[in-house]
Amino acid sequence: MNLKGNHIYLRALEPEDLSFLYEIENDESLWEISHTQAPYSKWLLKNYLENSHQDIYEAKQLRLAIVENDTHRLYGLIDLFDFDPKNNRAGLGIVIKNHLERNKGTGTEAVKLLLNYCFTILNLHQIYVNVAVTNEASIKLFSKFGFQLIGVKKQWNRTGSTYVDEALYQLINPNES
Repeated sequence: MNLKGNHIYLRALEPEDLSFLYEIENDESLWEISHTQAPYSKWLLKNYLENSHQDIYEAKQLRLAIVENDTHRLYGLIDLFDFDPKNNRAGLGIVIKNHLERNKGTGTEAVKLLLNYCFTILNLHQIYVNVAVTNEASIKLFSKFGFQLIGVKKQWNRTGSTYVDEALYQLINPNES
């Protein structure tokens, strides 16, 4: 299985990713997306990294670093969560750390690589994503791959003093007949 694309590759988290992970998990501008409500300590994240070697079948999740091919610079993270091997499905999440590096194709390449892994190695039947209806960039990204809107959870997430609808998108494995 090749998790390497034209510009980026996906790899397991390493101990030296601690500072990068700390910055992402404690970036309050991303808390709305990740449903985080409090900062993470370096100690807690260090323990997470030490246990990130667990197999997806054991941990029920997989977090991979998105790394630039030539410079090996970290761009962001891509996750599988709520992995359900009985029903062959998982949720997908992605974050590109620097907002200036978003909408430049990195996310598209990362999602393409991960979907290929999901459908050819994990033999998943479906992937789903939860996206705020106001997150046009993510809706556009997942729509490129054929994710279909299957429902909207009304006033699902509170942002400040308002509630925002969250859309549920699903992609059935296109390789299945």
